Amino acid sequence: MTLLFIVRKSLRQHALSTIVTIMSVALAAGLVMSVFSLSEQSKNAFTGGAFGFDAVLGTRSSKLALVLNSVFHLEASPGNMAWKHYVDMKADPRVKHAIPYATGDNYYGVRIVGTTSELFTDYAARDGRRFELKAPSRVFGDAFKEAVIGSTAAHRLKLGLGSKIQPYHGLDFNPAMKHEEEYVIVGVLEPTNTPADMVIWIPIDGVFRMEGHELWGAGEKYTANAPEIPDEHKEVSAVMIQFKNSMQGLNVARSINRQAKDRTLAFPVSETVAQLFNRLGLITKVLEYVAYLVVAVAAASILASIYNTMNERRREFAIFRALGARRTTVFSVIVAEAGTIALIGSVVGFAVYACVFSATSWFVWQKTGLNLALDFSHPVFWATPLGMTVVGAISGLIPAFKAYSTDVADNLIPAS
Repeated sequence: MTLLFIVRKSLRQHALSTIVTIMSVALAAGLVMSVFSLSEQSKNAFTGGAFGFDAVLGTRSSKLALVLNSVFHLEASPGNMAWKHYVDMKADPRVKHAIPYATGDNYYGVRIVGTTSELFTDYAARDGRRFELKAPSRVFGDAFKEAVIGSTAAHRLKLGLGSKIQPYHGLDFNPAMKHEEEYVIVGVLEPTNTPADMVIWIPIDGVFRMEGHELWGAGEKYTANAPEIPDEHKEVSAVMIQFKNSMQGLNVARSINRQAKDRTLAFPVSETVAQLFNRLGLITKVLEYVAYLVVAVAAASILASIYNTMNERRREFAIFRALGARRTTVFSVIVAEAGTIALIGSVVGFAVYACVFSATSWFVWQKTGLNLALDFSHPVFWATPLGMTVVGAISGLIPAFKAYSTDVADNLIPAS
């Protein structure tokens, strides 16, 4: 108790330097927690972003490009492929669900995706999740100019049931590229915490017939003006696939990727996303090293803060010694003081982490519709306070040795 009293008294006497040092430690601790925790949470969120789809079929391109465009709606489509590839995939006995996507339009920057009502009526992820509609919403009619909007997109654009929208050509908002067609929102999705929350869905037939759109499925330009569009003219940007089991998916992927020259099957989606994060591993490593460097700077600030007070505290330590305190007690006071500063800074570091997490999760939510979960189960949340306290105590060893070697007789003499 005496030791704690001395440490508390010392911290109060040097309040300004203590607070500054605590803040530097807090920044270091918050940065360490942010780098490790957000890296893990982002990977988990993006890996699960496919909402149960196993694979993406698209034109010949990189698997990552297909996944980023079709699953996360972040990149431009690598191109279109003939409608017959969707029909063949849907008829494949190894496939449970095949959902066509047609992209290329937006509404104030929010992606518009053409698909079929099957996505909302029949499809279910392996864990039983479905796209649920908020009452009294309903699914769009495949032959009508109607739309279903994701929850995040509805919130961001302030749209609801009965709202009317006119799509804009392209993936980036350009007021000069406005289409004449008008769609009525008849459904609003319940939040799914997937990129689907940031999408406006319309019937795929509407994309085919959109003013200014041309179909090249048969190898020649076709404008969809007829009541029925022949299948040979139709195109699709991607086909979202759920296999009956993973082994069948592996066989299909091998067949398409090795033999087909005009198609690519990204399977499994989670593996493709994991490869993306592996590519970003170098950046994460750099951030980790930066975090460690900041920790070293924080440790140095603790050392400097306490060491700079040693000259004015020599007489204080001499008095302690004269009153019976052992050298080890004086030594322990300094180490405990350094460790306490580090511990308090680590606790304040949680507030720094909360700020970084809030800013990062907001940015990810705005761009992808994904909400990062505030999860404190990562080992970094207990390892950081413990590690910082140990580092802080170690940084206090040098000033502690200086206090340990304080000469009692010399420092008890009053200053003239």
